[in-house]
Amino acid sequence: MSLPLSRPYPAREGAPVLTHVAAEVFTHRYFGACLACTFCRDACCDHGVDVDAATLGRILAQADAIEARVGVARDQWFTGPLVPDADLPGGAGTRTRVADGGCVFRSRTARGCLLHAYALETGQDYHLVKPMVSTLFPLTFADGLLCLSGELHDGSLVCGGTGPTAYESVRPELAYYFGDELVMELDALGSRRSA
Repeated sequence: MSLPLSRPYPAREGAPVLTHVAAEVFTHRYFGACLACTFCRDACCDHGVDVDAATLGRILAQADAIEARVGVARDQWFTGPLVPDADLPGGAGTRTRVADGGCVFRSRTARGCLLHAYALETGQDYHLVKPMVSTLFPLTFADGLLCLSGELHDGSLVCGGTGPTAYESVRPELAYYFGDELVMELDALGSRRSA
């Protein structure tokens, strides 16, 4: 079931614009404590991730330093050129390549995303170089709807089922991208759903 929001909520870079939320974001749970996880081996990174044009530009502007960190040539990072997508910041996107069983930016020697680690190591806000779709996982968006990722929805996410709700897990990220007003409205919707 889809719940309408009181108004459209554009992301800080203009897209996506949320107009509805799937009720299941308030009920489906997943482990959520990724830094404490010892069992998934970053399974959420097995398939690569959508990268919006705005983030892609910031990644490529730092390609020399990122390439040294990642250890993969920059021409192997993405699946192809940008394709139009009105849901993504910049109106277009591409996807990270999969190499050795996971996203090219997944750490092969430790846990986590190399783009996230690179941002922290260089004193940057990770939101600038880590794709929004990755940061919001296990939530995603399409055509104005904030909803569960396919893996959590279909039960194939290895860490699904226990822990906080998907909404609770990414609440701070939603506030970053869409603002406190959206989070307050979602808090109220979530409270009504649990009551």
